[in-house]
Amino acid sequence: MKLRSALLTLAGTFVALTAGAQGPPSSPAQRDAVLAQMDKASEQFHSARADFVWDYFQAVVKETSTQTGPIYFEREAKGTQMGAVVLDAQGRKNRVLQYKDGLLRFYDVPNNQVRLLKAGSNQAQYESVLTLGFGGSGKDLALAWNITDLGPETLTDSGQPVKTEKLDLVSKDPEVVKMFTHVTIWVDPVRGVSLRQVFDTPSHDRRTAT
Repeated sequence: MKLRSALLTLAGTFVALTAGAQGPPSSPAQRDAVLAQMDKASEQFHSARADFVWDYFQAVVKETSTQTGPIYFEREAKGTQMGAVVLDAQGRKNRVLQYKDGLLRFYDVPNNQVRLLKAGSNQAQYESVLTLGFGGSGKDLALAWNITDLGPETLTDSGQPVKTEKLDLVSKDPEVVKMFTHVTIWVDPVRGVSLRQVFDTPSHDRRTAT
């Protein structure tokens, strides 16, 4: 499996929420303050678990497909690992995905097949996308992405309002830009987790992770 298709499959995820009020665009000083909050949260981050909804819009056919299931992120000495279970319409396991120690595993449950993909020299690319907005520091985010702060926005997480910062990201890696022209995340800088992500591709496809 090629890097592009692997990252398109795995880009984004997370807890159920709805959008609320959005404030005006923020200044560079506010962006830096948010990144500093993420630095502090990163020091305390150990793990996160949630249920996700992935909506994938295909521009050519103008159709949206949806996948759901649980996901987790855990920080270890070697880096952050993640895993997800994609459920079918009956709530049964359809696919199991795991990224750990630079190895990406895809388990096709109905066909009992496993595909392995080593990140190798692309490990930085994998981790910049797969673990985006989960426990990473503001410094690391700024190293990998050009960041535009689009201002605060309140989302609802399990019925409770959560104040997030909406950040538009353009990768500094040309190979990632070939896959995603930009990524928009709604990050809770206090907890160091992103509650929503939108990945836009050069072909105008869009994957929204909630």
